[in-house]
Amino acid sequence: MKLLKLLEKLDYVLLGEREDERTGEIVKDREISSVVYDSRHVTEGCLFVCMEGVRYDGHDFALDAVKKGAAAIVVSRSAPGIDEKAVAVIKVKDTRYALAFISAAWFGYPAQKLKVVGITGTKGKTTTTYLVKSILEQAGLRVGLIGTIETIIGDRHIPAGNTTPESYLLQEDFAKMAEAGMDVVVMEVSSQALKLHRTQGFIFDYGVFTNLESDHIGVGEHASFEEYLKCKNLLFGQCRMGIVNGDDVHVEEIVAGHCCELETYGMGERCMLRAENPELVHIPGELGVTFQVAGLLDFDVEVPFPGRFSVYNALCAIAICRHFGVGIAAMVQGIKSARVKGRVEKITVSGQYTLLIDYAHNAMALESLLTSLREYCPKRLVCLFGCGGNRSRQRRYEMGEVSGRLADLTVITSDNPRDEVPQDIIEDIKTGIRRTAGAYVEICDRREAIAYVISHAVEGDLIVLAGKGHEDYQEIKGKKYFMDERVMIKEILEKMV
Repeated sequence: MKLLKLLEKLDYVLLGEREDERTGEIVKDREISSVVYDSRHVTEGCLFVCMEGVRYDGHDFALDAVKKGAAAIVVSRSAPGIDEKAVAVIKVKDTRYALAFISAAWFGYPAQKLKVVGITGTKGKTTTTYLVKSILEQAGLRVGLIGTIETIIGDRHIPAGNTTPESYLLQEDFAKMAEAGMDVVVMEVSSQALKLHRTQGFIFDYGVFTNLESDHIGVGEHASFEEYLKCKNLLFGQCRMGIVNGDDVHVEEIVAGHCCELETYGMGERCMLRAENPELVHIPGELGVTFQVAGLLDFDVEVPFPGRFSVYNALCAIAICRHFGVGIAAMVQGIKSARVKGRVEKITVSGQYTLLIDYAHNAMALESLLTSLREYCPKRLVCLFGCGGNRSRQRRYEMGEVSGRLADLTVITSDNPRDEVPQDIIEDIKTGIRRTAGAYVEICDRREAIAYVISHAVEGDLIVLAGKGHEDYQEIKGKKYFMDERVMIKEILEKMV
């Protein structure tokens, strides 16, 4: 592809010129063989985009890229030692922003061949994407998915590296989905992705906001809650239709300065699509909730996930799918048949008690989960969890305190210790739980801890294994070892029999 074609939607200054060997004329355009943003992957004739990361700055590798044969370099500042007569140097304000548009051009603007739904918010993104996929597929549409757990393209399930991939990978996924005949892609849009311009280069057909709470603030993430909110707000300058949770206290700030149509959902009277009369569903081994859809639509629905937050997730999915002309029967069946790995995922073990796996891995998520499960009035609410190594110790204190306050029994175990000693992490959790009167036991080995809660379960118990969710590994000293809680539960039960 020609260089100037790749740059057609960017503001830039082209510094590089070269002389045609045959005619002697000055030529600014040239053929590009590939687009690269990692200096280790530079090839002859490529366009190399110098991006600044947490640890490395691509500008420091620009000269090396030229020596390896790069035909053009995209920079936001001067790159030492580059001969602008030997290579095209494209100067832009922000190279990450530029990469998004260059990538879209390289893959032929694939988002234009799809309907793209982007969902942002602190909680609910993952579950809502799967609900939307399930509903739309009930209506006969072919749906791709990009999110925290995986990317789904037809029958292919590709484990995710980031909630929202880098812009080049995102455009590559769009291209694969378009080629595979997908009609729609529903994707999670993280605040980091918005901050780092991964979702530039195209317009979302639908931009969706679930909720906002203080999270992802710290080194390598967001400097403050204000920055976190501002990043979420960016989505509504990049979509045709905004669908937002009208009950969230931050909704006005989230949509400030929006340039799209807006529609609200929630439980409040002013919301355009509303959930009314929610009721809990609790039968042996099953947890769910029912509610009436009112406002823009009118029907009853049952959600196979527990709690108030499940009402919001399902209502959000309904609000999105309404715009695809989906019938009520498809909505009802799509929600009822949806399953999400590691999100209040029910594992069938016994009709006497309920066992769930959930990704709750911080205090906010754990409190929301346990509070919702408390509403089902279990005989005992048992919470098994650990905390990740190389992370804030404050998170451990907070999670210990939350579980001690809300669970009848806490089983403290190991999660991903990474470079830390698992017992040291457990001691920090105990510091938090001792601030409460909550009962607890500590079993460092996670398999043994799961065996303990299963073997000591009594009729009416509600047991949640928190923290790992969809993950099927345990990270220790830089290595990932296979550890899927579903497999462990099956093996434990077989051994008990």
